[in-house]
Amino acid sequence: MELTQQCPDIEAYLAADGVIDHDHPQVRETATRLALDADAAYSYARAAFEFVRDTVAHSADSGDQRVTWRASEVLATRNGICHAKSIALAALLRARSIPAGLCYQRLADDDGTHPMLHGLVALRLPGAGRWARVDPRGNKPGIDAQFSLEEERLAWVVREESNEIDYPVICAAPPEGLLQALKSSRNRSELWRNLPASL
Repeated sequence: MELTQQCPDIEAYLAADGVIDHDHPQVRETATRLALDADAAYSYARAAFEFVRDTVAHSADSGDQRVTWRASEVLATRNGICHAKSIALAALLRARSIPAGLCYQRLADDDGTHPMLHGLVALRLPGAGRWARVDPRGNKPGIDAQFSLEEERLAWVVREESNEIDYPVICAAPPEGLLQALKSSRNRSELWRNLPASL
């Protein structure tokens, strides 16, 4: 699948804002620590991916009811759903001048019902001719997402027969409907009811 930038200016995928707040001390400190062992862009991007995938618990797996949506908060609490984890990874990448954006899949239950957006990250390493998607959701039995820029190793492969969708657009910021659901939900159970089903 060929990915397309929502914003033509690559600077949009390096910017800090109130959500992808890579100028926050929590994000800067984490990025600096990760860069000590991985100074080249590829090795840093891989280290950042593995850090978010493996040390920030997916709240549906851990049972944590807290809702996080700002990158610094996700890193401070080490908690969040896929969207929060994607925001945190995008911030860590942008903190080291690696363009990063947010991508989405529409996934459904096994019977094709209850569709929900799943969050991913697209990154573009310096000198690379294309964007690559990675999935920092977190592994568990049946899910084996890996850092791979050549062949996608995401948590889930979209099933078209179940009306699932891979959206090719790379967003510079979370879509407004998704962000509102994250900001307004008092706990994860409420968030599941508020999350949009599509872009």
